[in-house]
Amino acid sequence: MLSEKMEKILNEQLAKEGYSSDIYLAMASWAEVNGFAGIAKWLYAQSEEERVHMLKFLAYINDRGGHAIVPASEQPPKNYETIQKLFEKVLEHEKYISAAINEIVGKCIELKDYTTHTWIQWFVNEQIEEEAQVKNILDKLALSHDMYIFDRDIMGMRSEDE
Repeated sequence: MLSEKMEKILNEQLAKEGYSSDIYLAMASWAEVNGFAGIAKWLYAQSEEERVHMLKFLAYINDRGGHAIVPASEQPPKNYETIQKLFEKVLEHEKYISAAINEIVGKCIELKDYTTHTWIQWFVNEQIEEEAQVKNILDKLALSHDMYIFDRDIMGMRSEDE
C-alpha cells in the first residue's frame, strides 16, 4: 500500500513522463517539417518511450493501492533554432527527469518504502542510459559538418523493436 506522500510524488512523476512524451512529439514534428526525417524518427520513438514510462507509473500507483491521476498537459515549445539547440534541450530535460527520479529514491528511503525503492531502480538505470545516449548524439553533432549525413545516420541509432 502506498503512503499518501509516495502516491503524490509518483503522480507528479507520472505527469513529468507524460510531458516528456509531449515535448519529444513536438520536437519530432518540428524536425519532420524542417526536413530531418531521421531526427524526427528518433524523436517519435523517444516520445513513445516516454509514454510507456508514464503508463508504468500509472500501473504501479494503481497496483499498489493508490489512484493514478492523468494530468492535463501544457503545450510544449513548437520551434527550435537548430538541431544542436534541440538536442541541448533534450539533454537538459533528461537531467531534469533524472533529478526527479532521484527525488523519488530519496522519498523511498525517507519513508522506508523498500518496495517502491526496488521498483524505481529501473528508472534510475534508464536515466543513466538516456543521458549517455543524448551526450553521444551531441558529441556526434559537434563532429558532424554535414547535417544530411547525420540525419541519415541517426535513423540507425534505434533498433526497430524498441
